Amino acid sequence: MNFRALGIVYRKELRDLLRDRRTIISMVVGPIIIMPLLSAGIGTLMVHQIHKAMTETSQAMIIGGDDSPKTLDALHKLDNFEFQPSSPDYQQMISEKKIGAVVEIPPGFDAAIQNGTPATVKIYDYQGEIKSETAADGLRNFFQDLRDSTVHERLRQHNLPLDLIKPFDVETSNVAPPEKVSGNILGSIIAYMILMTCLGASIYPGMDLTAGEKERGTMETLLCAPVPRICLALGKCLVVLTVSLTTMGLMFVSGGITLATALGKGGQFARESGLAMSLNLHSLAAVFVVMMPMALLFASLVVTIGLFARSMKEAQSYIQPLMILMIMPMMVSMMPGLELDYGLALVPVVNVSLLSKEILSGTYHWNYIAVIFGSSCVYAAAALGLAVAMFKRESVIFRA
Repeated sequence: MNFRALGIVYRKELRDLLRDRRTIISMVVGPIIIMPLLSAGIGTLMVHQIHKAMTETSQAMIIGGDDSPKTLDALHKLDNFEFQPSSPDYQQMISEKKIGAVVEIPPGFDAAIQNGTPATVKIYDYQGEIKSETAADGLRNFFQDLRDSTVHERLRQHNLPLDLIKPFDVETSNVAPPEKVSGNILGSIIAYMILMTCLGASIYPGMDLTAGEKERGTMETLLCAPVPRICLALGKCLVVLTVSLTTMGLMFVSGGITLATALGKGGQFARESGLAMSLNLHSLAAVFVVMMPMALLFASLVVTIGLFARSMKEAQSYIQPLMILMIMPMMVSMMPGLELDYGLALVPVVNVSLLSKEILSGTYHWNYIAVIFGSSCVYAAAALGLAVAMFKRESVIFRA
């Protein structure tokens, strides 16, 4: 290995790539400007929508209850509720989001409460739709309060203590530190964003240094240089890796500042949900190190595809299946209840995603870390070897 020649190739390719304005845009504008703005904007919009759904007037409907004026009167006095006239097609109206929820009061409900006869109140909603669930929760709370007050009244009538129906309390206390809470909530999302950044940042420079050079006709000139092919291949892969790691590092910095600002202010969602959230800089740095072999794997695969393609357009068509193959394991790693084990520790992409979640939670399983980092290095070395082998084959480089 001629390291001097490798250094010359690396500096030459990096200098040429940085002269391209599109490279600077993909490296700087995306992670520093677009990603924080999107994250902050989406987060703000989500909080706004949740707050709006919880505070605005809920549209609801009452079915039945004509013989229960006491209950109807109490329902119509509820705050933040507007009741629409009864309609037989209420299920369709809920599905079309014209109303949030419907409560069906059984016949003789007031009399049943007075006489102690069992009765069932039905509430219809649109599960998964926040406005509908908010309306249903409001109606459910009303009838739960009505049930409790009815029980208390019956106990008083029989001179029985109220504690009779509540012999003990159950309290839930979170014992997990803030970083573990943050890791469980944000770990999969952060890992997904990092991996997508690594892959996305590798695509343009990887294709430009291979298929792009074929289109510009500079590949032949480069091959005529008195430099071993392995140095040319490694130099290009290292340049793509540099761009990928730089982009990932910038995203870490900008995303960290954005997240620290949000958490420093308490975060409206965290305050309302009672979650104490925190991210450790050491954990983020550890995730960055764990991701480095994956960045090299992505860079080598993109360079290999670019070498095989005849043009940039053809390379782009080959990149799409690669992105699907990478995105699917990322999505699998976000499945709830999926725990890291030695089998998953050998699955590319899934392993680093799950490990990143554990690290961000403040948990360091050193045996898993060793297996995952080692296997990722093996996969990256294999992909790098494939890129070198492709660069040595002129039948591939000059494929007609």
